[in-house]
Amino acid sequence: MTAIIPARGGSKRLPGKNIKDLCGKPLIAYTIDAAKGSKLIERIIVSTDSKEIADIALFYGAEVPFLRPSELSSDKARSIDVIFYTVDRLNQDYGYGIDELILLQPTSPLRTSQDINNAIDVYTANNAEAVISVTESEHPPDWYKTINEKGILKNYFDGSATPNRQEYSKAYLPNGAIYIFNYHFLKKQSDYYSEKTYPYVMSAESSVDIDTALDFMLAETILGSMQK
Repeated sequence: MTAIIPARGGSKRLPGKNIKDLCGKPLIAYTIDAAKGSKLIERIIVSTDSKEIADIALFYGAEVPFLRPSELSSDKARSIDVIFYTVDRLNQDYGYGIDELILLQPTSPLRTSQDINNAIDVYTANNAEAVISVTESEHPPDWYKTINEKGILKNYFDGSATPNRQEYSKAYLPNGAIYIFNYHFLKKQSDYYSEKTYPYVMSAESSVDIDTALDFMLAETILGSMQK
């Protein structure tokens, strides 16, 4: 299976995030190393608009056949459009013949090679159209609140009386670490979810997704404790 790692150069909330030093390595290196350690990944492609990211990705053993255009590297660019552009160009211009892929975001440095293998096994065993990694939510959805235009705290979801905590079924959140797709399904649906989309459940610790400086500090703390 081909792994695609999307890594744009710009990041407003945490500048230089994808190559920021995390416990001695650039952030993106953790994802490249996890993909290299998987027995089921044949090629590792980094999709980026940044030559600096491309150079670092090449140093750590990924391929960067081309830089993607700036319009697919803005805050408003949809990840699905990045996937379409990258895979279509790899297939049409480079003859890769990708019909299945695993998307690995570099902001998930605690996802392991074993997680990748396990998720691919879920995909294969279920003849899935997609597998998406998730982590169990700490709180049930009905606990969420919103503040209306008058500044009043309201239930986020409409409904009757809130059930006791024991009555809730478990809820899960996509954690951004692993997305596996049948590419023909994805092109046809332009959506990640179908009746054949399966979860791969990961622990809270391995699900850290770096978007802010606080997330980065949390990842540093966890990695630092693992390296002692």
